[in-house]
Amino acid sequence: MNIQLKATKLELDQETKNYIQEKFDMLEKYLGDTQVLSCRVEVGINSNHHNKGSIYFTHVNLELKGELIRVEKQEEKLFKSIDKVKDHLAECIKKYKEKKIQY
Repeated sequence: MNIQLKATKLELDQETKNYIQEKFDMLEKYLGDTQVLSCRVEVGINSNHHNKGSIYFTHVNLELKGELIRVEKQEEKLFKSIDKVKDHLAECIKKYKEKKIQY
C-alpha cells in the first residue's frame, strides 16, 4: 500500500517509517481486491499541554471507492497509537466490505 506520511512536531526516523509501512501492509489482507485511492497517515505530538510526558497521535485517512475512512487515536507511546489505529482501521474495512456486499 502506498502511504503518504506526515509528521507534526516530531521527526520520523527510518525505524518509525518502516514500522508504519509494515503495519499498514498488514491491512491489505482485509482489503482484498478493494482499490485504495489514497492513504494519508499523520503522526505527531499533541500540542495540548499535559502535566507529564507527551501524548502522541496518529490520524489516518483511507480513501476507498465511494468512502473515506478516518481513524484517530492518541496514546502515551507512538507505536501504541499506530497499533490502535491499525486495529480500528481493520474493523472499519471489514464493515465497509460487508456494506458493499449487501448492496
